[in-house]
Amino acid sequence: MTDPSTGPERVRPGVDLVIAVHTPERPIARAVRSVLDHNGEGVQLTVVCHNIDADTIRAEVDEQHREQVTWLEHHDGRRRPAGPFNAGIEAATGEYVAIMGSDDTLQPGAISSWYWLAKNTGAEAVIARLERGHRAVPTPPTRPWRRTGLDGVKDRLCYRSAPLGLVSTATIARLGLRLDEKVAVGEDVGFVTRLWFQAAVAFDRRGPAYVIGEDAADRITYSPRPVAEELKFLTRLLERSWFARLDLVQRRAAVVKYLRIHLFGAVYHRPEPQTWTATERADLAKVALALLRAAPGCEAVLSRADRALLDTIIAGDGAAEVLIRLAQERRHHGRPGTLVTRDLSHLLAREAPLRMMAASVLAR
Repeated sequence: MTDPSTGPERVRPGVDLVIAVHTPERPIARAVRSVLDHNGEGVQLTVVCHNIDADTIRAEVDEQHREQVTWLEHHDGRRRPAGPFNAGIEAATGEYVAIMGSDDTLQPGAISSWYWLAKNTGAEAVIARLERGHRAVPTPPTRPWRRTGLDGVKDRLCYRSAPLGLVSTATIARLGLRLDEKVAVGEDVGFVTRLWFQAAVAFDRRGPAYVIGEDAADRITYSPRPVAEELKFLTRLLERSWFARLDLVQRRAAVVKYLRIHLFGAVYHRPEPQTWTATERADLAKVALALLRAAPGCEAVLSRADRALLDTIIAGDGAAEVLIRLAQERRHHGRPGTLVTRDLSHLLAREAPLRMMAASVLAR
């Protein structure tokens, strides 16, 4: 593969790219095409067929690509993506590994761009630029224009919830990284949280993008489920010894993201009052309290709108309509309640809304 920064062609170890697929209805041929036709030089592509025969998926792939793919079957009887991805990662032999959804694609030259950024900077992980529907996805909201030497706190890396890009296989082994196979969603959050705080990270913020597909109606992650099940990955993550060993600043940075994206998101995406039974409210409050105990003081950087919702969640009572309304109001970005912290001394904190929003705009 040619190094775009130096010109001459070099010999390099491989990059293993793993695609997991569980049904022939997914656009696996398109995903494979985007790798082998435009990113295939030096790349070992493994398609993990999850609870399905490899021959069934193989038949969906363009004939000229079938022999270029390593086919791996993973049968665990679960509708969870962690198992097949772990199987593919464990089978990787290259210097770096990448994972990819079967309805996603890569822009031409993406893997080469990630690889040489890692090699030229010594990064153990490279964060890919993301696009969805021809628009940039502005995560993580890093310090402006920074590409290398990223810091988990200063660059708000926890807002990237999936390891999309490259990760050194040696780093995966060193940190013992695995996707959590015991949860239905959020299986990669613990993986990347540890990676962002304990590895050397670069961000390919101007390179070819990883493109998130929007045409898969059966994404496992989007299926509705009880709150306790949906947020189980958080309670399991908080119990990890490595998480407890992070310093308080790191834990606060992680937990603020968990509150904003996962806890509050669980309310926003359940807008029907009848779904908020006493059990669901109690389970939601339990997770909220566990998060606050894990990172004391983290809530200080939240907006007034966020704090109102958090207070209502913790109380665990009151009308469901109020809970839903507060979850919707906190997303009315730009209003005073979504910009100002309850304690004005935290107004310009790194994780407070004003700086977060500015960083998100600059990340586009």
